[in-house]
Amino acid sequence: MPYDVNQTPEQVARDRIDDRLRAAGWHVQNKDAIDFRAGPGIAARGYQTSIGPSDYVLFSDGRPVGIIEAKPDSWGARLTTVEEQSEGYANAELKWIPDSDLQPFLYESTGQITRFTNGRDPKPRSREVFTFHRPETLNGWANAQRSLRAGIAALPPLNPAGLRECQENAITNLEISLKADKPRALVQMATGAGKTFTAITQVYRLLKYADARRVLFLVDTRNLGEQAEQEFLAFIPNDGNRKFTELYNVQRLTSPSIAKDSQVVISTIQRMYATLKGEELAEGVDEENPAEQRWQRNEPLPVVYNSDLPPESFDVVVIDECHRSIYNLWRQVLEYFDAYMIGLTATPDNRTYGFFQKNVVSEYRHEQAVADKVNVGNEVYFIETEITQSGDTLRPEQLVEKRERQTRARRWEVQDEKEDYTASQLDRSVVNPDQIRTVMRTFCDHWPKIFPGRNELPKTLIFAKTDSHADDIIQTVRQEFGEGNDFCRKITNGAHNPKSSLAAFRNDYYSRIAVTVDMIATGTDVKPLECLLFMRDVRSRNYFEQMKGRGTRVLTPDELQRVTPSARAKTHYVIVDAVGVTKSLKTASQPLDSKPSIPLKDLAMCLMMGDRSEETVSSLAARLSRLDNTLEPHDQAKVKQVAGKPLTTIVRDLVDAIDPDKVEADAKAAGHAEPDDAAMQVAREERIKQAATIFTGPLINLLDTIRRDKEQTIDHENLDELLRAGWEGDIAENAQATAREFEVYLAEHRDEIEALTIFFSQPARRSEVSHAMVKAVLAKLREGSPRLAPLNVWRAYAHLDDYKGTHPVSELTALVSLIRRVCGLDEVLTPHSGRVRRNFQEWILKRHAGAGEKFSEEQIDWLHMIRDHLVTSFTIERDDLELAPFEAQGGLGRMYTLFGDRMDDIMAEMNKALAA
Repeated sequence: MPYDVNQTPEQVARDRIDDRLRAAGWHVQNKDAIDFRAGPGIAARGYQTSIGPSDYVLFSDGRPVGIIEAKPDSWGARLTTVEEQSEGYANAELKWIPDSDLQPFLYESTGQITRFTNGRDPKPRSREVFTFHRPETLNGWANAQRSLRAGIAALPPLNPAGLRECQENAITNLEISLKADKPRALVQMATGAGKTFTAITQVYRLLKYADARRVLFLVDTRNLGEQAEQEFLAFIPNDGNRKFTELYNVQRLTSPSIAKDSQVVISTIQRMYATLKGEELAEGVDEENPAEQRWQRNEPLPVVYNSDLPPESFDVVVIDECHRSIYNLWRQVLEYFDAYMIGLTATPDNRTYGFFQKNVVSEYRHEQAVADKVNVGNEVYFIETEITQSGDTLRPEQLVEKRERQTRARRWEVQDEKEDYTASQLDRSVVNPDQIRTVMRTFCDHWPKIFPGRNELPKTLIFAKTDSHADDIIQTVRQEFGEGNDFCRKITNGAHNPKSSLAAFRNDYYSRIAVTVDMIATGTDVKPLECLLFMRDVRSRNYFEQMKGRGTRVLTPDELQRVTPSARAKTHYVIVDAVGVTKSLKTASQPLDSKPSIPLKDLAMCLMMGDRSEETVSSLAARLSRLDNTLEPHDQAKVKQVAGKPLTTIVRDLVDAIDPDKVEADAKAAGHAEPDDAAMQVAREERIKQAATIFTGPLINLLDTIRRDKEQTIDHENLDELLRAGWEGDIAENAQATAREFEVYLAEHRDEIEALTIFFSQPARRSEVSHAMVKAVLAKLREGSPRLAPLNVWRAYAHLDDYKGTHPVSELTALVSLIRRVCGLDEVLTPHSGRVRRNFQEWILKRHAGAGEKFSEEQIDWLHMIRDHLVTSFTIERDDLELAPFEAQGGLGRMYTLFGDRMDDIMAEMNKALAA
């Protein structure tokens, strides 16, 4: 709420604190007007003590339980210096209460920032909290025999019976961390090592021995939540014979209502956000891992106080699969709770380490797990085909089939003109049945060599690109293996009864092959799996490791033989790489993308999940309006059937939600005669909220399906050819052969192509190598030796140099790096962009280290533009200054204004320094 501009900062802080106290269930009263009949919690302002008046004394059920020391905003950075003052009031005598036994619950607050100290802890330490605890909470703590932290300090030694050594170490180290009162801890354990079992063991010990009241087990997909629930149901502690769920109440959250007697709550983070907002979760939202969306919010979702779910609702929050980026986008959901946070992951990245404050209590990697026989290792078998690698061409007059993605309705037409399709278009806009057939026939023919001595195909999981791709694979597999429906099944969220199919795949002889897109990619335990066949590439390193983890689980020979009778034991699993997934460069994590080219599906998902920004609403309305203009009647009918209203109405509702006149009218109707900005914002958000309720998972998926090209071209004419089927050991030989061929090519043409002549014979002139010169090398290479495409050669050198870095920006920048590598300027493969940025930094530091004139901030900004230009264009000249991005900033004239007569010297100097 707005505060009087004439108030002092101290008065504003007091008003904010009053508001927060009332929201948390306290009745705020002046010291001379205390009335304990008002309710169980009284916050008395200015209550007199033996050392002076306290800002607030908190009474719960008539008993003094705490102190609040109020400070203005300017004290936010030094609230810890107020702690002695709070302690002084807590230790003083309260007026009218002789020998008062004040419970030492101490707060220091500006109304924006609040710190809390529980004086009953073994080593009282203040911590920042979302807001004040409720009266019943402080009363419960006051009546308890000991605080949570005192209970943790008294945890008995761990009984290691039934635990793996890695689990014992994780729990032991985690409890050391908890006893040291470290608020966040990261448990890194290899997939299959038993992270969830470890976490449940720790939860059990905290509930039984430390008097923890309630624990939140947080996941990011409904599938993971269901699996966690099953593990809680099956867990029997090693100090008894009763199941966990016979001792404690476990609730998997399926609505906003949390049972008061639940001691463990399992929830997706999407549902927890909706619960905090007091809203129902839209259908289908928690089926998709939020980290897999290509675009996500670049600011945390706003969270406000919820009296039904106050911050003290949980003592511990366990975050499963915490390597995903949920905590970047949903961080406020996590930090709302006044609780210890325990992260579980097999594949942490830098953001994971940062969020958990580098407090890694367990570091148990896949290699250790394999050595300890907790996991099995893998071998890689390649199936390479011509079309998989290079695509093909649809020729004029060729008869092609057109197939609608959803209905699979077919028609035939004659190809009008020549059309090339790339490998990346396969199974998306173009389907080549023979490419799928060639891969599956090769797998069918070769699996006895991959798994010698087996009478039946080992349990195999195939990763497909889309549901449509999965259907094509299933039909081809059944044909090539000569088997029936039970042999190969689809297991995706969109499949019929996926849980039943998954259970059969896990426990029964049939099916032998499962085809999935994402459902079994992470977090799903299928121990008998011995083969993973990749028909899709994966760019995320973490996601790929999670997918590989499906095969690494161990099981006893008897358990394996129940579903695969001819197997003796699971000694390893095999990755059959049919798309180059094991060789493609991976990124550490999914980057945030705040560009305007946001996929429609992600815009709608963000609106459904609480993004109330005008930009999102207007962008989505514009996108849907364009889609509405292209829909055929049967598509319009589909949308109306799922949404309950036409798409035209949906678009109008979105536009109306941000219409200033309508928003102002709503604000006035709410009692604001002259609405201020705050009142307008409330009205606008309510309108957007109402417009967003129409969006559900099924509707968004339908709109996205309609938006995409509705037809696929089926290429029946171009037949694929197997290039190679063999083990990974041949990669080094292939890489060496490619590198030798590339080196020979450069040597043969070094005297006839100017750029090569400079690099090999006159390296001091390399700053003169222009964009046009490099393009000439690339054109000659494509014409004379297309097999030596720079990105292919890059992969060869990346293998030989054991390079694990980022992918080149383009073929041109890759080519420059490769030429430098061959001619000896670089000892190992070095990305051009990284070298340019590093050289630029060194050049700036060298310039600024001397006694001469230093560049101004405006000059540095201009030099950054030149640096970025050199990353892709290799040299900078006067003419370049009249092109983007320089033109928009004033071009040649602006650079002369900034650098004067030194302009040409600066460009020449940068050309030379950054090409070093």
